[in-house]
Order: sequence, then C-alpha cells, then structure tokens
Amino acid sequence: MGRDSNLFKTILVPVDFSPCSEEAFRVACQMARLCGAEILVLHVIDTSALTAFNRLGLLAVPSDATAQRRRLRHHARLNVRQLLESKEAETVKVTRAILEGAPFVEITKVARTGNIDLVVMGSYGGRSGSVDKIFFGSTAEKVVRTAGCPVLTVPLPASASQRGASR
Repeated sequence: MGRDSNLFKTILVPVDFSPCSEEAFRVACQMARLCGAEILVLHVIDTSALTAFNRLGLLAVPSDATAQRRRLRHHARLNVRQLLESKEAETVKVTRAILEGAPFVEITKVARTGNIDLVVMGSYGGRSGSVDKIFFGSTAEKVVRTAGCPVLTVPLPASASQRGASR
C-alpha cells in the first residue's frame, strides 16, 4: 500500500488516555503514514459520572460540577497535547476535538458526520472492569455496531499488558 492510496483519508482515534487507547493512537499513526491519511483525535468527557456524583450528593454544591468539568477539560487538553507532540505523531497531520457526553454516542456522531473513513480505538479503556461493561457492553463494541464505517479495535500488546500486571 503506497502513500497515494485513497483507502483511508481521515482516521478517527477516540482516546481515554488508557494504555490501550495510546496503543490505538500509535497504530493509527502508522496507518496514516502508510495511507497518507489525516488523524482526528477525539476525547469525550463522560458527563454521566459527574451527574451521578451530583445526584448522590458527593459534590459539595452543584457549582462544583462546573468546576469539575473545567478541570476535566483542562486535563484532557494536556493529555491530547502530549499525544500530538509524541514521536508517533511526527509526520502525520493530527487535529483534536474534545467533547462532553456519553463516549460511544459522541464517537458515533463524529464517525457518521465527520467524513471519517476509519475508526481506530482501543479494545478496552480505563473502565474495562466496571459494572457498566457487564450490563451495557464496552464502548468499543457499541461503536463497532453503530459507527457506519470500518472500526479497527486494538488490544494492548502482550508485553504491555504483562508489564501492567506486574506492577
């Protein structure tokens, strides 16, 4: 496959900053170089947790939710900047977007409305052991079913998952 290949022009890479999503970003950058594609990095701030905290009274006052959203946005911008400045992103055109909402809904919206040719995402993220996954399925599974374009799910390489387990 040469650089002139028009197979994929725009690759969407949803990230949650877990090791698995970082691996997906690395793979997407390699694919983008091979295809001459551009990458759109998307982070979705999952607002359902903030809503639950507010409902349970875990935030001192409702205005804490606004401050927390601001902190989460700032944290997301810093983490996305690290990805954009990483060695993997060299020689690849990468743009970013940070949205709020339910991750699979926002990822699917971008995939369907943003002229996306391929979604490359981690096969599991930061909440992989949660009750949500048991009852509702993973974000990756939902995106595969609803994106409207090809979706490549990327697992952690065996060596990386072993390193994580030995810590």
